[in-house]
Amino acid sequence: MMSQPFELPDFYVPYPARLNPHLEEARAHSKQWARDMGMLEGSGVWEEADLDAHDYALMCAYTHPDCDGVELGLITDWYVWVFFFDDHFLEVFKRTGDLRGGKEYLSRLARFMPMGADLTVPEPTNPVEAGLADLWPRTVPSMSLDWRRRFAESTRNLLNESLWELANINSGRVANPVEYIEMRRKVGGAPWSAGLVEHAVRAEVPAVLAGTRPLRVLRDSFSDAVHLRNDLFSYQREVGDEGELSNGVLVLEKFLGCTTQEAANAVNDLLTSRMQQFEHTAVFELGPLFVEHAVDPLSAADVLAYVKGLQDWQSGGHEWHLRSSRYMNERARATRPLGMSSLADLLGAKRLRNFAHVPYQRVGPSVIPELHMPFELKLSPHLDAARRHVVAWCAAMGMLEPQHGVVGSAVWDEARLIDIDLPLCAAGLHPDASPEELDLASFWLAWGTYGDDYFPVVFGRSRNLSAAKVTVDRFGLFMPLDGTPPPPPANALERGLADVWARTAGPMPPEDRAKLRAAIEEMCAGWLWELAGEIARHVPDPVDYMEMRRATFGSQFTMSLCRLRHTKGIPEEFYASGPVVALENAMMDAATLVNDVFSYQKEIEFEGEVHNCVLVVQTFFDCDYPTALGIVRDLQESRVRQFQHLVENELPVVCDDFGLDAEARRDVDAYVTELRNWLAGILNWHRGCFRYDEPTLLRHNLPPSRRLAGPSGLGTSAAMIGPTGARGGPWAGRTSPSCAGVSAGTG
Repeated sequence: MMSQPFELPDFYVPYPARLNPHLEEARAHSKQWARDMGMLEGSGVWEEADLDAHDYALMCAYTHPDCDGVELGLITDWYVWVFFFDDHFLEVFKRTGDLRGGKEYLSRLARFMPMGADLTVPEPTNPVEAGLADLWPRTVPSMSLDWRRRFAESTRNLLNESLWELANINSGRVANPVEYIEMRRKVGGAPWSAGLVEHAVRAEVPAVLAGTRPLRVLRDSFSDAVHLRNDLFSYQREVGDEGELSNGVLVLEKFLGCTTQEAANAVNDLLTSRMQQFEHTAVFELGPLFVEHAVDPLSAADVLAYVKGLQDWQSGGHEWHLRSSRYMNERARATRPLGMSSLADLLGAKRLRNFAHVPYQRVGPSVIPELHMPFELKLSPHLDAARRHVVAWCAAMGMLEPQHGVVGSAVWDEARLIDIDLPLCAAGLHPDASPEELDLASFWLAWGTYGDDYFPVVFGRSRNLSAAKVTVDRFGLFMPLDGTPPPPPANALERGLADVWARTAGPMPPEDRAKLRAAIEEMCAGWLWELAGEIARHVPDPVDYMEMRRATFGSQFTMSLCRLRHTKGIPEEFYASGPVVALENAMMDAATLVNDVFSYQKEIEFEGEVHNCVLVVQTFFDCDYPTALGIVRDLQESRVRQFQHLVENELPVVCDDFGLDAEARRDVDAYVTELRNWLAGILNWHRGCFRYDEPTLLRHNLPPSRRLAGPSGLGTSAAMIGPTGARGGPWAGRTSPSCAGVSAGTG
């Protein structure tokens, strides 16, 4: 084994670890259970001494300190099973590179998690199957069907994404940071652990809340922190002994081109950020969520018990990592008290940095580096006509004039709209569109851009998040699913939405209309998230930023429309498969990062924005603009290269798995081509429009030097007088590729 490659950093551990009093009972039970399942002598994976040294009962006693002895025994059996699976898969499939055998092995395991009342399973053929056959009927009868489905999904993810790790080992490929975080959630198993927390504390998350942003962020930030902590402790074993490539320290070491120690420190900073994201969400987002959904006190108490269970797991997991022989921890135990964080972290220095950004600082002009673009640009021949038509449409919808009774609502005039040149974006995103399709694509872009500009100007200055939410809630009235006429519109946003919805959704079947409406609502909810961040002057956590950026970018809206053109013979499950989701996310991120590079001066200097990846990287790493810009450029390139890797290596496998015929595969190829057009068109639009260059910014915005001086620093941003112009967003400053989908959806 390699010598210790780095010193473990000081960890942020704000909650004390507690030990379950039923530890010895769980130790004895789990050892006998593992022997009964065939996991010890003769398995070729573990001996009794291995199980004793790993001491999973100690881990479970720390991570579930309050459950009774029977429950602790059940939870411990689950962890013995999952760690045995991990080591068994390593020995049998990872070390041998047997991708085909691994796929067949994993496909059988799904049969041991039945959803119905009949819990009969096949005859087990190995210890992993035997363990799952025993655990499933001991666990699910006391839980709801909703919980069973969620837990089965996270278990399948945990098992199936082992193939992703195996494929990367076989190709010698190290993931990029965004890809790694996403995939680690599945293969790392912490979402699975979160499901077991619900069982252990006897408190299910209500089904109506399980899919909401706050509960998703709590689960994901908990998971990321668990996985990043494990990466620090397991680097020596995984990378040095096992040849593993799925480790966050290695990922950052390769991506940043830094030393192992520097990468370990960066991973620990991200771990701290994710834990503080968890805390921020629990404190600030759960209360409004309970009110919005009229959650009764008992259900609210269940959610809070679940949150406390996740906190216990986080602290207990850290304590176990410090004690288990499975991990690199000798010098950690020798050099610092167990479970103590550094003084800087206890005082919240990293957290304060996210609220300390001073808006409207002079930063420009933006530096535009060479951005990776391997795809050929094509433009629609109908561009000039679309330019004329979008101006006429915006005027007819009332977007080029102040809204009645709304102060500061003169967001656009004709000159600004012409400078933005949204049809140029539409023409690149969908070069084969008919004239009518290109017009509709341009109208959708105009509606979204206007809305995204309107919200921070009207609601951000007044800090009226409630009024913004009422506005978003009314949008549903103008997207009827049954074709009923909408009410009379009260403003340009409602009038424009009613018009483009009728043009687009009219020919759609009801199920496609529902998907389109849900995607638009998700995008508008992203506007509210951005608005809340702007009001608080909170520079977001890097992971939360990248994931929410897709929502504010309109990504689900884009994909739901774009798919409508390529549905013949392609099952919906195809689009939900891991490689296809990863492919779409990679392209979305590449496009948003292009925008963040171009819009840096516009957003930071002229608009006082906090939602820009360059600023997020500056804040997280506490580095200067050139350094942050270089990291963002490298990340943009890595996401494009990941897209290409997925198209070349994983998409054909998915097509084979779904048995797609030649016609369906042609539709898949056309879909991939539209995504390539999308990215090429977005980059071309950023280069060709008049929105980001300094002369245009000075022409349309009050120069920073002419703003009234005021206090600066933490907590004083509300005193600043903002600019007169509107900011960029997922459609304007961050134009979405959705116009390609809009055109496809009307074809």
